[in-house]
Amino acid sequence: MTDPTAIQPSELDQLPDRDPEETAEWRASLDAVTKAAGPHRAAYLMRRTLERAEAGGLALPKLLETDYVNTIPTAAEPTVDGDEAMEARITAWNRWNAAAMVTRGSKHGVGGHIATFASAAWLYETGFNHFFRGKEGDGSGDQLYIQGHASPGIYARAFLDGRLNETHLDNFRQEAGGNGLPSYPHPRRLPWLWEFPTVSMGLGPLSAIYQARFNRYLTSRGIKDVSQSHVWAFLGDGEMDEPESTAALALASREGLDNLTFVINCNLQRLDGPVRANFKIVQELEAQFRGAGWNVIKSLWGSAWDELFQLDTTGALVRRLRQVPDAQVQTYQTRDAAYIRQDFFGADPALAEMAKLLSDDKILECFHLSRGGHEARKVYAAYKAAVEHEGAPTVILAQTVKGYTLGQGFASKNANHQMKKLTTDEFKQMRDLLELPISDAQFVDGVVPYGHPGTDSPEVRYLQERRAALGGPAPARRTHALAPLPAPAEKAFTSFDKGSGTQNVATTMAFVRLVKDLVRDKQTGRRWVPIVPDEARTFGMESLFPSLGIYSPKGQTYEPVDRDQLMYYKEAKDGQILNEGITEAGSMADFIAASTSYATHGETMIPFYIFYSMFGWQRTADQMWQLGDQLGRGFLIGATAGRTTLTGEGLQHADGHSPVIAATNPAALTYDPAFAYEVAAIVRDGLRRMYGEAAPGEDPNVFYYLTVYNEPLPQPAKPAAPGVDEGIIKGLYRFNTAESAGLSPASPKLSASLEPGGTPIAPRIQLLGSGTAIHWTLQAQKLLAEEWGVAADVWSATSWTELRRDALEADAALLRGEERVPYVRQVLHGAEGPVLAVSDYMRQVPDQIAQWVEQDYSSLGADGFGLSDTREAARRHFGVDAESIVVAALAQLARRGEIKASDVKEARERYRL
Repeated sequence: MTDPTAIQPSELDQLPDRDPEETAEWRASLDAVTKAAGPHRAAYLMRRTLERAEAGGLALPKLLETDYVNTIPTAAEPTVDGDEAMEARITAWNRWNAAAMVTRGSKHGVGGHIATFASAAWLYETGFNHFFRGKEGDGSGDQLYIQGHASPGIYARAFLDGRLNETHLDNFRQEAGGNGLPSYPHPRRLPWLWEFPTVSMGLGPLSAIYQARFNRYLTSRGIKDVSQSHVWAFLGDGEMDEPESTAALALASREGLDNLTFVINCNLQRLDGPVRANFKIVQELEAQFRGAGWNVIKSLWGSAWDELFQLDTTGALVRRLRQVPDAQVQTYQTRDAAYIRQDFFGADPALAEMAKLLSDDKILECFHLSRGGHEARKVYAAYKAAVEHEGAPTVILAQTVKGYTLGQGFASKNANHQMKKLTTDEFKQMRDLLELPISDAQFVDGVVPYGHPGTDSPEVRYLQERRAALGGPAPARRTHALAPLPAPAEKAFTSFDKGSGTQNVATTMAFVRLVKDLVRDKQTGRRWVPIVPDEARTFGMESLFPSLGIYSPKGQTYEPVDRDQLMYYKEAKDGQILNEGITEAGSMADFIAASTSYATHGETMIPFYIFYSMFGWQRTADQMWQLGDQLGRGFLIGATAGRTTLTGEGLQHADGHSPVIAATNPAALTYDPAFAYEVAAIVRDGLRRMYGEAAPGEDPNVFYYLTVYNEPLPQPAKPAAPGVDEGIIKGLYRFNTAESAGLSPASPKLSASLEPGGTPIAPRIQLLGSGTAIHWTLQAQKLLAEEWGVAADVWSATSWTELRRDALEADAALLRGEERVPYVRQVLHGAEGPVLAVSDYMRQVPDQIAQWVEQDYSSLGADGFGLSDTREAARRHFGVDAESIVVAALAQLARRGEIKASDVKEARERYRL
């Protein structure tokens, strides 16, 4: 049998022991203490020793967990800089109005959440009264990521300070009339109040980390000193199960983001029940954050527990608190003192003796009410410690009771997240508990009244004075009066108009070449923010490394392996490129922070994020929606786009649907450019619309999604025909006709009709192609003319989505009695023959416009999963290569009776389809 006390092999065996005898003495001392005083005493001494070692600067691994007690002892709590009684009255009013607003709204069936703010009220109020800096002072103020389900409490506070009125509150979740309040933080719906959309849980914590990081980026690059801005993210303990919530913890620690604080409301409940029914979520989170290098502050117990901890001379109370699972803590919240005496204190003889010294009222006060997150003094201590901590981000784990002050019908009940209202009796009980001067007579016809102490009351004056001292109202979003950015030199865009001659150029490379010119612009170049998820070399962007540098707060502390090469890997404290590693989610969070800097910091930045198109929208579409909701501006670049263009990578890399997903986002302007000059025209228009002078009726709060391809092909010159520039931006223009392409359709095989005088008329078809598909379309145009006597006109469809949106707007205008023709119908009007649309995406992409095309319409696309093969084989597999287009075009003409059906059969056999 193995001796359990024997020293097992460990990594320490690899380290030199200069004095084995001394080592043995230390071990013997520990054994003696354990034997004489017990394992708990021995553990205590070891922890004190480690604490001393850390204070002395010894490099030792830290413990991942501490006891289930407050990090800051009561005796070490600082004095609150304010009037605690006054703040309690303010908080009481806000609690009341938050609950009243949701309850009144429930009569209209619109719902709402009451219990979350009830648990977190002091977490917000303490911050508003003492810590959160507004935007009217120096700098940019703080950035507040408010937990979505707590929004009623934020509205209640805005009502108290005069920013909202009763009509606003009565229109909570009723926005259609124009005076309503959105359910959650939605900047697009209430842009003067909300900065960050957070209710898509998990995105708030991820975005907060990258916002704090972007603040450092702005300061390091000399764009703006925002070193005094602090980022606060208010989160739920259940929310931390979302993978995005903890995806970037190591980044925050690695870069020492001490301008960031997470406040996790640990009410131990998620939407359906306990977060960790059989475990302890606080301890789990502490270990996770400590392991990632964060400073952890636990604020678990209120001051009522001080007496219990003083009576705990054996450590039994602390041990029992660590043993009890979270679900049982919730049960204590709803049970009487007798049950708690038996179940909690009765589990240990020492605790049973302690319980004899406690009254029932004391036990109920501790187990029902007293939590660290419900006391301003303890929250204040935690916040002060967080903002004063240097070198690492801080997480505050604040324990609360979900439904606190709402009565026993709410507190800690599993269903309280779905409970939308209080009864009149419950409101009266709440009123008495909060000591609010609201009379029974104010409850008219069973409707709970809003409460307000008066615009000139001591409470309102105190609230406004505190906010004035901290820099103005919060939360608040400010759109600064920024001058439009000057347009870059025209040369950067027109250099593509002549084409590439004999050189083959992929549109990905065309975009990179354009960016190289734009970042050199003396007026706006420094405002570009290139964002890459560890694929810069894939996209041909490595030449930007030495010229722009990769942002790193530490600079470059090593000699790069390729230092002797022209395009070496260069990191710098003022680097311009954000190379995020293999994280699309992190890259998107970067993009969101940069794209909204015009509002957050009053500094216009121009981010472009380039990624495998398959891994952008598919992985992070929720963040793209967040981007639109937050009114972000910039360029998303889906590179290596298309289902058949990226050879050999297979179905997981072959994008055939990102434009479909992008089309669902109202803020995304989706383009699939075929040629380099189209890329340049779209980027130029984006810079004008988002950063320059938007045209009347244009919303500048949009972002552009461009798909670009890695297939090197000849880039043609820009056609000189009128309307090309307009067509590129609106989504469609005629690239050429059979005649302008130098083709003379003639074939005795086809049954062409005769004009008067005997001149044969070739059948004609309109071919619409987007992106890389236009090259196969041009090949098909030649085959149709030379082998089948068919005249084909080729159109470049730069944006199926924008064509559809324009058509939808035209339909809506007709319903209003306005006569308007969709652009797609205008440009195709009178075009002879049927229309065949082709793209490297699923047919759903070009089919977006089908109902507005007056000609016979058909489409080809790459539906299904991708596969690994050559481009040619993949295109034949999906039926989108030139020969497949020819057969499809002939089939359309045969259905119209313009050619023989046998010719379609012959074409299929000739091309071996």
